[in-house]
Amino acid sequence: MTEDLTRLFSPERMLASGTGPLYVKLRRSLEDAVRAGALRQGDALPAERDIAEYASVSRVTVRKAIDDLVADGLLVRRHGSGTFVSRPVSKVEQSLSQLTSFTEDMARRGIKARSEWLHKGIHTPSPDEMMILGLAADTKVSRLSRLRIAEDQPLAIEHASVSGEFLPDPATVTTSLYAELERRQVRPVRAVQRISATNMKEADASLLDVPVGAAGLSIERISYLASGRAVEFTRSLYRGDAYDFVAELTIGPS
Repeated sequence: MTEDLTRLFSPERMLASGTGPLYVKLRRSLEDAVRAGALRQGDALPAERDIAEYASVSRVTVRKAIDDLVADGLLVRRHGSGTFVSRPVSKVEQSLSQLTSFTEDMARRGIKARSEWLHKGIHTPSPDEMMILGLAADTKVSRLSRLRIAEDQPLAIEHASVSGEFLPDPATVTTSLYAELERRQVRPVRAVQRISATNMKEADASLLDVPVGAAGLSIERISYLASGRAVEFTRSLYRGDAYDFVAELTIGPS
């Protein structure tokens, strides 16, 4: 451990951080170190046993302090690697009154966005897909799953289903699903979205670089053609700390 980190976790520094239980003092000391730049984005914390030794506290105290900071998003645990200072999160605001693709939305804001494809394939439709998209059991559905990333920050996991009639080959989608549907003259014109709160499970938390159990927004969207036919069924999971959804409301006559 370097001399700077030795001072950072010294008993004197911790005692100077205020009153309260030892884990609270250690937590404040770590928070102050991050705000002051002594610990920077991406820096790895020493092992808990080392922090306990240098701060002259128990490992239980260290674990409690770190658990609190992980829950608050200041630190992040990476399985097999250790605990790191999280990158600062910039909020993205999205209107609920317009139907746009993620790619279009980020481009309009001047935000550098990209996607990492998790899956593209043609499948037999599930019962939900059959009911929502109006598909028969002997038809096919194209499924596309991807991780949405803006400014190198993972924001959302998106799972889209489109009837094989409208998208027979999901490999033709390179960046924007809506651009490909528009090319095929089946771009949706309206959608219904259902938003609910959720907590991140381990696999999703790992992809979105957040702690397991962190707050998220689960969104189901059904998009329709002008004829009323459902063309797209999408389930998305957004980071709760990185996305704000805004709806404009009008006041009707009294």
